[in-house]
Parts: sequence; structure tokens; C-alpha cells
Amino acid sequence: MDTTLSITNGSRFQVSEFVLMGFPGIHSWQHWLSLPLALLYLSALGANLLILITIHHESTLHEPMYYLLGILAVVDIGLATTIMPKILAIFWFNAKTISLTECFAQLYAINCFMGMESGIFLCMAVDRYVAICYPLQYSSIVTETFVIKVTLSMMLRNGLLTIPVPVLAAQRHYCSRNEIDHCLCSNLGVTSLACDDITINRFYHLALAWFVVGSDMGLVFASYMLIIRSVLRLNSAEATSKALSTCSSHLTLILFFYTAVIVVSVTHLAGRQFPIIPVLLNVLHSVIPPALNPMVYALRTQELRVGFQRLIGLGEKMPRK
Repeated sequence: MDTTLSITNGSRFQVSEFVLMGFPGIHSWQHWLSLPLALLYLSALGANLLILITIHHESTLHEPMYYLLGILAVVDIGLATTIMPKILAIFWFNAKTISLTECFAQLYAINCFMGMESGIFLCMAVDRYVAICYPLQYSSIVTETFVIKVTLSMMLRNGLLTIPVPVLAAQRHYCSRNEIDHCLCSNLGVTSLACDDITINRFYHLALAWFVVGSDMGLVFASYMLIIRSVLRLNSAEATSKALSTCSSHLTLILFFYTAVIVVSVTHLAGRQFPIIPVLLNVLHSVIPPALNPMVYALRTQELRVGFQRLIGLGEKMPRK
């Protein structure tokens, strides 16, 4: 395949674009995966837009818990949209080339949205912790101002800490090779093409993952340990069941999200023999949670389910609380 090169410093070559090859080992028939991926993407867009419209339309859902769910829906839309249009363009139109600037921008957006999703899950865990462990103080602690502050904090944290990822990648020298055996611009996939030392890139990528996702995961599970301890102290079985039901949907989502993060990380380290596995899981991890999150909340949250029914005209006669 022809590589587009530009001469730098008179004698050195620098690639001017990358080529996203898609899924390694199945290039000849990978286009058949476009249909399920397109359906997942459309489901993610439709379901999250429905969440946002329902929360906006239903006054009974104007509460901090549902505001956080709405923010999660925005992040999910952003994450899926960052990668899926390019992947579908590769499969349908063979549009494999991507400029260095576009690639580094996608690299930044993917890492930023992933960190945001992890951060929002932490905020939702704090919300459930206060609701169950300090119910009398809940309305004074978790307010609209609280939601605004934690959202801005997550945006600043992930927005600023992610900047070095594309900056460090852009500082590397890319010569002779420009084919990325992936559907998207992953950090290690891009920097592995560099001709110079990428130790600092690997170190910062690992440090960022542990500091952002690792700390969020630890705090989320710590909060749920405190929630479970508080629930087990309740004398009433009915009160225990009610307390657990208020956070069951959120717990389901965070277990799926962080389990997927761990699985993707492990398979990436052990993916030399079957490189398609970490690549496929990486793509699915960016589109399945956005499609799954609204469905879990719709099935397990009565207020949201009633809001859906009113919105589409199936529950017009249902009384508003």
C-alpha cells in the first residue's frame, strides 16, 4: 500500500496520515460486522436521546440522580460518536486514511470520554451512598449545585489530564510505517508506529489509567461496601430490599463497565497470538455500554419507565406524582 510521506529536516521522513486497517486477521470479510455495529450505534443514539428527552419532559425526574443519568447519556453519545462513524466509513466506503491531526483528536476524545464515564459512575455512587447512609441529609447535600460542581470537576479533571496523551503522541517521529491494525486511533496502536523511544508515552498512559479509572473504581467499590454495611444493619427486610433496589441498576452498570475495562486490559496484554480479540473488545467496550446503560435504567427504574410511557403516548392517563 502506498504511504504518504513528507520530508522533514531535509533527510528524515514523516508520515502525513495513518491508515486504519480495521480488525486484524479478518480484513477480507470484516465489512459483515458493520451491520451489528451500526445497529448498536443507532441503539445507543436512540436510547440515550430518549433518556435526555424524557428527563427534560418529565418534571418528576428533575432530581440530581436523573440529572447525573442525563449527563451519562451525553457522555455515552459522545463516546460512541467519536469512533463509530469512522469505523462504519472504513467498512462501507473503504475510507481507511486519517490525518495525524484527526487521529490525535480522536485519541484525545476517546480517553477523555472514557474518563468522564468512569467519573460520572463515581458521582452516581456517591449519590447512592448519601441517599442510603445519610437519608435525612440527602436533600441538603446532593443538590443541583452539587451536580454542577461534580460535573465540572470531572470535565476539568479528564480534559486536562488527557491533554498529554495526544501531545506526547504528536511529538513522536513516525517514519516508513503508517498502517494501524485497528479500527480507531488507540494510544498504544499509534505510538507503536513511532521510530523513536515511546517509554514516556507508555508510562503516562499507564499512570493515567491507574490514576483516573483505577482511583474511580476503588472509590466506587468502597462506597458500595459502606452502602452494603449500612443496609445489613437495617432490621426490616422490606427496608433492606427497598434500599438495595434504589442502587441495583447503577450497580449493574458499574460492574459491567469496570469488568469490561479489566477484560480489555488483560486481553490487550495477552493479545499477541490472537490480536483481533483486544481490538474487537476495545470497539465493543466503546459502543455496548452506551447502548446498554439506558436499557438497564429503563427496565429497573419505575419512574423512568413511566416517563417513557408518557412520552410516547402510552401512559397519558397515568397520574403525575
